[in-house]
Parts: sequence; C-alpha cells; structure tokens
Amino acid sequence: MNFFERLQELDRRWIYLMVALAITIPLIFVYDSKTYTTEPTENIYQMIDSFAGREDRAILINFMHDASTMPELFPMEVAILRHAFLRNVKVFTICFTPTAAPLVDYALNTVKEEFDHIVSGEHYINIGYKPAAIYLPIVLGMGDDIAEAVETDAEGRQVANLPMMEGIINYNEMNLVIETSGSSFGAVWYTYARPRFGVNVAAGITAVMAADVYPYLQTGQLIGILAGLKGAAEYEKMVDLFAAQDRPFSQERAREEHVAITDESVPYIFRTARIGMNAQTVAHILIIVFIIIGNVGYFFEKQREKKM
Repeated sequence: MNFFERLQELDRRWIYLMVALAITIPLIFVYDSKTYTTEPTENIYQMIDSFAGREDRAILINFMHDASTMPELFPMEVAILRHAFLRNVKVFTICFTPTAAPLVDYALNTVKEEFDHIVSGEHYINIGYKPAAIYLPIVLGMGDDIAEAVETDAEGRQVANLPMMEGIINYNEMNLVIETSGSSFGAVWYTYARPRFGVNVAAGITAVMAADVYPYLQTGQLIGILAGLKGAAEYEKMVDLFAAQDRPFSQERAREEHVAITDESVPYIFRTARIGMNAQTVAHILIIVFIIIGNVGYFFEKQREKKM
C-alpha cells in the first residue's frame, strides 16, 4: 500500500490519541502566545472601566449556565469580576437557574482570594438564585427599584440595608447587565429592560452561539459580546494590560502590545482562557491537517480506482 492508503487504514484510536496529546500538552507545558483583541470585547471593557470609582454606578452579571459550559464561560466571569474589583466598580450577581448558584459563589470566592479587601455587601452583592417564574418581574422591577425587586440577597440580608446600595437605585445606576449564557442567550434584558429603561446589555456566550447573537450587536441591542474562550482570553489580556497596571484603556495598545501568559506572577486562574486558547489552537491545526490529508488521500484513491 502507498502512503495515503496506509493513512486510510490507520486505526482511529491513534487519531484520538494525537488529538488528546495536542490538547493536553499545551495545558501542562504553557507556552507564550499573542492574543488579539476585538471591538465587541473592547466595548464591554471600556464601559466597565468608565464606572471606575463611581459610587453611583454598578454592573450586574447574570449567570445563566451550568458546569457543562464552564470551560468557556467561567474564565470570562472571573476576568470581569477581577476587572471590577481592581477598578473599584460595584457588582451585582444573580442567577435564575439553580445549577448556576454554586458557580456564582465559586467565581466570587475564586477572585476574592486575590483581593483581601473585598467585602460582601460593600463591594458586591450576590443576589443569588431566583426562580425563573419571576425572571421577568425582577428584570422590570429593577428598572424602578432594585432593593424592592429583590428584597434579600443570597445570605438572606435585606438588600436595601447593605452599604453598597448607597447611591444605587435602579438601571440609571446599575447601567450594565452582562448575561453569561451556555446554551441559549435570553432575550429578556434587551427585549424588555433596554427599550423601556435604556439599560446597556452585553453577552458572554459560548463560541457556537456567536453567530446567533451577533445580529443583536449590529442592531445596537447589545453593546458588546464575549464570544467563547477567545472573548475570555481577550478580556484577560486587557485586564492584565490596563486595570492591573492602573492604566487607561487604549485601543491601539490593546491590539498591538503583548502580555506574556507565562508570567508566573499572575495567578493561573487569571490566565486560564489564554492558556486554553493555546490548546484549542494546536488541536484545531491538527484537525485541519487530518482533514487535508484525508481529502487528498481520498482523491488519490479515487484516481487509482479509475485507472484499474
């Protein structure tokens, strides 16, 4: 048999092994690579950055996913929380599915390990799980009074009595909602809250959902998108490049400057998406090579059959 015939007869388990190694090795032996930022990600960063240090501004992160989509969504949630805590931006967190409740706690506790001064009720409020049946009433109620729409937080405390609520009343102050969604991006925020109250809405989504969500970005219903692991990697880079160094955002610098992801001074959890992109890139290149070789082999095999 010739080379291509041998490849056609190759045991598929060898292919699975090569793909597994292509994913695993870059995760274990981290190598440096460049991350290029895009406008949909930059827009979210700039809006959060514009709230820096303001007592009358806050953001809300809505966790709408379970553990199955954590590899793509958890790094972006951690990056956003890190950005907010670095820039002294108030944060609300909420979820409307019970499987997301422990993920909210996990994300907050993960980031808080690097910020000793962050205190619940002062710098952030975890509203916690609320039943999906009152999803719309809460979304609309927040437009009038947040403390009335969600009376208690995840710890059972009266939201109205928490120190962070000073200067925060409704969407006029909590003027950015970021929904991180695993399977389908909910339309409640940009369908009801944005046209009625003018709140800014952004999306953190898995890569396969990007094509479905981009039209809402083009119409202005969304101010930005974090698309999959790539979007999370972009956000990680900007936080390292600007917020962590207390520098103002610059689009030129974001797109041209490189941040080494092999820098051990940055905790691993804040480099997860960029390290994951290394493994994803290697695996994709390997699969493309397999596809090309397989198609070339098929072509030569058909040509040989015609000559016989």
